[in-house]
Amino acid sequence: MTEAWGMPMLLAVFVAALVTALATGLGALPFAFIRTLSERATSVSNAIAAGLMFGASLGLLSEGVHHGPGRTFLGAATGIAFILVTQRLMGDHEPEVASLSGANARKALLFIIVMTVHSFAEGVAVGVSFGGGQSLGVAITVALAIHNIPEGLAISAVMRPRGASLWACAGWSVFSSLPQPLMAVPAFILVDHVRPALPFGLGFAAGAMVYMVLIEILPEAYDAAESRLIALLVGSTAIGMLLFQQYV
Repeated sequence: MTEAWGMPMLLAVFVAALVTALATGLGALPFAFIRTLSERATSVSNAIAAGLMFGASLGLLSEGVHHGPGRTFLGAATGIAFILVTQRLMGDHEPEVASLSGANARKALLFIIVMTVHSFAEGVAVGVSFGGGQSLGVAITVALAIHNIPEGLAISAVMRPRGASLWACAGWSVFSSLPQPLMAVPAFILVDHVRPALPFGLGFAAGAMVYMVLIEILPEAYDAAESRLIALLVGSTAIGMLLFQQYV
């Protein structure tokens, strides 16, 4: 297997995907300059996270439909069902995430699970792109690395206001993207078999994120800030994320 593709090429695919994962941690940097957050600032952070996730979801759906509308729709429905089942299984259990506990930890854990699942599709995308040539693979890697920074910002915007440390925000952001290097090499090797499943994976991630935005993140954004401000922030960040995906 390594003789067919060459160990250097497989290593290059893995390293490229690892770079995209590490870039996610950069999203925590803005919070290095924010020591404490008021309730209003927490609502604003939730609005920004909701907008980034919603914009990313629309971009994923658009990309998935381009490759297979039916599989994308099925993936989105499965993603919503996955979050519903996960919530049911968690029940009243109180996990600990970083320094968080109780409801804050459950919300952060659900968010991390969603973003981690989303990263599986991105890892496959890296591997498939390298299957189309090294220049295409490098271009997609750079685009995904830049794209992952606002995803890390979204994770940090959920965790930091709830008391997580800056290093915890960065660490969990990177953790959520680790499926990218894990999936990139198998996808590169099995590109012809993996490519048809990509629309399902994109739809799955989009459905899970949209559900999280509407049920978990957005309602909390309205707690301590004006509804017009929240709507403006969600709308502008969603549009910004869509434009960012379009031109990066």
